Amino acid sequence: MGDRDDRGTIGRRVQRLRAERGMTQRQLAEPAYTPAYISTLEAGRVRPSEEALRHLAERLGVGYEELATGRPARLATDLRLRLTEAQRALATEGAEEAAGQYAGLLAEAEAYELPEERAAALLGLGECAVETGELIAGRQYFEQAEQCLADAGAPLPARVPALRGRALAHYLAGELRYAVYLLETTLDELNRGGLHDPDALLLLYASAIGPYMDMGAHARAAQAAELALALAPNAGDPALVARMHRSVARTLLAEGRLAEADASLAKAAELYRTLQLRTELANCHWMRGYVSAQNGELTRAEAEMREALDMLSASRATLYSSQVAVELADVLHRRGKSAEAAELLHGVLDDLSSERGAVHSAGAHRLLGIIAEDARDTEAAEEHYVRALSLLERAGAAGDLADLCRLLGDLLRRTGRVEAALDAYRTGLGHRTAPGTTTLGPAPAQPPL
Repeated sequence: MGDRDDRGTIGRRVQRLRAERGMTQRQLAEPAYTPAYISTLEAGRVRPSEEALRHLAERLGVGYEELATGRPARLATDLRLRLTEAQRALATEGAEEAAGQYAGLLAEAEAYELPEERAAALLGLGECAVETGELIAGRQYFEQAEQCLADAGAPLPARVPALRGRALAHYLAGELRYAVYLLETTLDELNRGGLHDPDALLLLYASAIGPYMDMGAHARAAQAAELALALAPNAGDPALVARMHRSVARTLLAEGRLAEADASLAKAAELYRTLQLRTELANCHWMRGYVSAQNGELTRAEAEMREALDMLSASRATLYSSQVAVELADVLHRRGKSAEAAELLHGVLDDLSSERGAVHSAGAHRLLGIIAEDARDTEAAEEHYVRALSLLERAGAAGDLADLCRLLGDLLRRTGRVEAALDAYRTGLGHRTAPGTTTLGPAPAQPPL
């Protein structure tokens, strides 16, 4: 009864429905009430009881909820079903198609003041925006979803997908420290508050692995992977379990456990194939290609990454496509196809920037620098290395910074600039000494497992 409209609104609604049906006040009132009561109710001078509303709804041929709130019967259920269809569209038909569906659902949820469905639509629009590389818009959608749920009194576990979306948008924009801060703060609040929701915790730990790895905090990434694996059997969302397997593969790679990483990705791929989640399946091909490249299986790596690139391009996942293209270019270069690699990199650099895929933008400049060095164009090589260094410093990607400083130092030394080379080496050593420790505070509290 708490979400009923005020008596004036209900009175006007009763009057409109009665007029539409050509009924008199006496016909509507009989046999339980008087015409005078109906007149008073329609004028907004009395608040009808639940019993009276149910009588009027039956006489008018509408549902009780529609009469009390103005919402058509089964509206919330219908919206939830259509939200599921939009999620499927995002997985199988691409972000543009899904975004149109989510926008329509958002308008309906707002019109009928349904906060949970409004938050779900905003969350979907955020996911669509991230896929197409519109990171600022995506972050705004996630923030609105989080605020909507908070205003509705939703508990923290229910707000975790929106918080994770915000962290993902910051991570893809190259803001690694802030992404980690958001994820760790939420983990700490959940665990210290005894809110041990398996799905929420698994989503947060799996999402933290990528930023940890890029920051060079491998020990923290391994710990997150271990906790995610321990939580997986209790998680109720198979897509979430699949995403976890894909993320955990990164830590297995860092430890040189290539066969286990590949097996983890195979499990994820099978789950996504069953669920028809095209973008996530493409990401599995991407990671399997990365595993193959690390293992020296370059032909297989190229095939897997081309498959991923084709799938992501078909679903118009622009930012992810650009990221895969950078890693495919690295494989092509290692296979002696440097000209093709350079062409691919130049083709995607416009889609990447310091605010949008900073780590992969730096990777593209790093590889173009190596290709330029191979061609003995030291001026172009240095320019690419310096641009990559600036991008990585902004993102705080410590592990990649150390390697890049070595490349730049070697180039400077070969061209006779010894002091500048030493400065580059010292910078690299600073990042190599204790990866991640300068940007990360204490680890968040852990769940009881």
